[in-house]
Amino acid sequence: MKIRRYKPGEEIQLMEVFVSSVRENAANYYNREQLQAWAPNSIDREEWKNKMHRINPFVILDNDKILGYADLQSSGYIDHFFVRGGYSGRGIGKQLMNFLLQKAKKKDITELSSDVSLAAQPFFKNFGFKTIRSKKVEVRGVELENALMRKDMLTNGN
Repeated sequence: MKIRRYKPGEEIQLMEVFVSSVRENAANYYNREQLQAWAPNSIDREEWKNKMHRINPFVILDNDKILGYADLQSSGYIDHFFVRGGYSGRGIGKQLMNFLLQKAKKKDITELSSDVSLAAQPFFKNFGFKTIRSKKVEVRGVELENALMRKDMLTNGN
């Protein structure tokens, strides 16, 4: 598998990864209404394209198929971290997170943070992220639970 920056034109593939990740990988943690609000049937493609351009994620590929993607902002914030539905538990997220941790070290980022879904919290904890606070957020009029998680790169930078 290979990790590289996303390329303009791959936004629809990233949207497919996002939707399948939410609907399949998070299905045991959120109800149908919550999943639909988080990953609706119709996502504004122009808005999505602009978001992907703004966060400039890394993608992990097997041949030419994008199996996951994640970003790392200069502040240390991880806005998106998604593995294609049906591919969790295969080490894809682990490779992607290790890649982000290496990037953070090279950029001397001292703290990572992310708003993490219930489904992804155990995964983030395995990489030394600690829950700062659990919270409820409203997405398209529906309440979802997640948590702000942080990782101190100086004391447990792995």
